[in-house]
Amino acid sequence: MITDWIKLAERIAAGGAATREEALAVVRAPEDELLSVLQGAFLLRRLRFGRRVDLHVIENVRGGLCTEDCAYCSQSAVSSAEVPVHETRDPDTVLEHARAATACGAVRFCIVASGREPAAGELDRVCAAVERVKREVRIQVCTSLGRLDEAAARRLKAAGVDRYNHNLETSERFFPHICSTHTWRERYETIQRAKGAGLEVCCGGLIGMGETEEDRVDLAFAIRELGVDSIPVNFLDPRPGTPLEGRPRLRPTECLTTLAMFRYVCPDREIRAAGGREACLRSLQPLVLWAANSIFTQGYLTTPGQGWERDRAMIEEAGFEIGDWVRA
Repeated sequence: MITDWIKLAERIAAGGAATREEALAVVRAPEDELLSVLQGAFLLRRLRFGRRVDLHVIENVRGGLCTEDCAYCSQSAVSSAEVPVHETRDPDTVLEHARAATACGAVRFCIVASGREPAAGELDRVCAAVERVKREVRIQVCTSLGRLDEAAARRLKAAGVDRYNHNLETSERFFPHICSTHTWRERYETIQRAKGAGLEVCCGGLIGMGETEEDRVDLAFAIRELGVDSIPVNFLDPRPGTPLEGRPRLRPTECLTTLAMFRYVCPDREIRAAGGREACLRSLQPLVLWAANSIFTQGYLTTPGQGWERDRAMIEEAGFEIGDWVRA
């Protein structure tokens, strides 16, 4: 068992790479060693990102209406949850929301649409909105529209999209337990297509769905293999009306060791404490900043967060600083 987490972090910082056994040791670390584990993660986080925290804001441009059966999602075809349902928002509305995101100090505006892949005409509307945003607002744009083919990826790049998000969600082994309407490999290939089109890529997952610790580590190593730029780590906040509504929330310490594991495995990547942060971390929320260098603010796709003012206070009171557009 590893007991000197600082020594492990120093070896990784010097150019080494965490092994699968070391990553498992991180997620299995005793709670008595939590602060030491986080200190090692912070050594790696500080080396690449200093004490900066970049803020991202999500725009749910197409709500509900999804054909997929992802067990965790309140917008899925198998969910009975009450969520806002609307077709793709018009470019004027998206632009207005992008301006509001910059007022919160966000460096990235994330345009997300539910569904397996862009619906007919949806790609046109999204590209038109992106062109408006990039022309009139000083902010980076990420889109998350589901499966992409090569032509769609190139269109998004041409419209000015900086980054594409498509999460693997979990390990390839566990994925069939949470979704049957598409495969893990399809997700993996979409990320490869986005990279091939010259887009930055954002790819992470959701923990707490019933997967094993080994599944979490396998996810981290698959993401490392893909060479993605940004890794959102989501924590399941079971939604009423979804197949996973009865699952218990993760313990805050379990969330933190998993987040730290991603930092040890992917030391120089942007790592974001994403959905479920408030619900699962509760009073230990500030500790995510020792491993993650990014958070979402102003809520998520269908659930509210704690709000921009409380996020700002949390960051500043923990001794970190909010990032700016120039350094994003």
